[in-house]
Amino acid sequence: MKILVVDDEKDMELLFEQRFRKEIKEGIVEFAFAFSGEEALYYLDQHDQEAVLILSDINMPGMSGLELLKLIKQKFQSPPPVVIMITAYADAESYNSAMNLGADDFITKPIDFSLLKEKLKIKVNGQNISSR
Repeated sequence: MKILVVDDEKDMELLFEQRFRKEIKEGIVEFAFAFSGEEALYYLDQHDQEAVLILSDINMPGMSGLELLKLIKQKFQSPPPVVIMITAYADAESYNSAMNLGADDFITKPIDFSLLKEKLKIKVNGQNISSR
């Protein structure tokens, strides 16, 4: 399973690689990283939607995660990627905006990786990556 993580904080790449070390080593999950909304759209265009799941920060310079979400849901419809929004601000307005734009789920920072793995089990064809 290919997951695209979109976050302007570059240390997120190392964090995901550490927290999913076992799943990466076993070939269960593969990550790609984009550090802006624009970079994420370029990646999706170049890789023919091979990412089945997109984890996107909401607050980024330039294109926000909500703007990115809207474009992804408009442009990439078959198959529609699963998009989970990530934010440090767990306010109702951010949540409602994300869900209204088509987000499949919403998680807050700091990321609870146990919870994220459980959500991934549910979101991606029932494949349980957390118990392998």
